[in-house]
This record gives sequence, C-alpha cells and structure tokens, in this order.
Amino acid sequence: MAADVAALVERCRQGDDLAWERLVRSCQGRVYALAYHYLGGVEQARDLTQEVFVRVYQQLGTYKGDGFMAWLLRITRNLCIDQMRRQRARPPAEDLVAEDNEWALPDTAPDPEQSWLRDGKKRLVYDALRRLNGPSREMILLKEIQGLQLKEIAEMLGVPIGTVKSRSNRARVELARQVIAIDPSYANQAESQG
Repeated sequence: MAADVAALVERCRQGDDLAWERLVRSCQGRVYALAYHYLGGVEQARDLTQEVFVRVYQQLGTYKGDGFMAWLLRITRNLCIDQMRRQRARPPAEDLVAEDNEWALPDTAPDPEQSWLRDGKKRLVYDALRRLNGPSREMILLKEIQGLQLKEIAEMLGVPIGTVKSRSNRARVELARQVIAIDPSYANQAESQG
C-alpha cells in the first residue's frame, strides 16, 4: 500500500486530478476515524476530514517523500488539537435549528460510535478509553485502533521509537486498569492470562 500511495502522491504533485481523487479515497477512512476519535462527533469529523485534505493539497509541495501516511495523520492530529482548543475557548452555541423543523433532512449515515458500541465488550473498552489521560488515549487510538506501526507513530509524533514503545506499554497497562475499575470481573481474566 505504501508504494501505491507514494506513486499516487507523485502523480498528484504533477497535477493528476484522478490520482488526487484516488489518494483521497484511499486515505479518507483513516483520517475520518482518527478525527472522530479525537473530536467525538460525526459532523466534526467529516468537516475536519475535508479540512485535512484541503491542507494536504495546499502543502503537497512541502511533503518530503517519505512516510506519507504518518505525515497525513500528523496533519490530522494537529488540526484536531487546534479544533479542540477552539472548542474549549468558546462556550457551545445554541442550536439554531428547531427540533421539529419540517425542512430538516434526517442523517441517514450510520453513526460509527453507535455501531461500534453495540458490542458490550467494545462499550467497556470505549468507556475505559475515555477515562485515560490524553497521551495514553492517543497512543491506544494510534496503535490499537488505527493500527499504525511504531515507526509511523514515532514519525507522526516526532519522538523516538523507544518513547513510543514505553508510552504504548504504559497506555495498555492503564487501559487494563480502567477496564477492571469499570468491571472488576475482568480482573480474574487478567490474572489467568498474566
């Protein structure tokens, strides 16, 4: 996949619009998933995903040619952090659309959070994940949920691989503690496996 993405990126740099469309389609799922996990809302994640690809398109000339996915996800992460800062800086706005607005179209897209939470174990892990501090939650999201390799995470965060390994291990231990805090019956399972 990395070779395919690299070829698409090179074609994009040469002005190939079809290559750009393919690049966006091949990467937008990961960008959206990461944005959703950071921001927690479907609309916010959709908007940020669009913003990411606008930024990538504008900055494609500055891309160094190595580790495109890490570069793309670093842009996503940075824009998510900026968005979260903006949200904390201003109080939530009143909903300007009445609930019974007859002109409002229903959102027929499946809510990824609801789909994912149908399974009880996943709900437990999700609840535990929400209790983690920011760096631990980020590490679990990147490594376990996004499936990034240690090298990709290190490039994305701009830290050594050893730092990623230690943060990842600490995050997994903390996640296990949170799961057990929510549902102590998992303590017995952890003891029998450990």
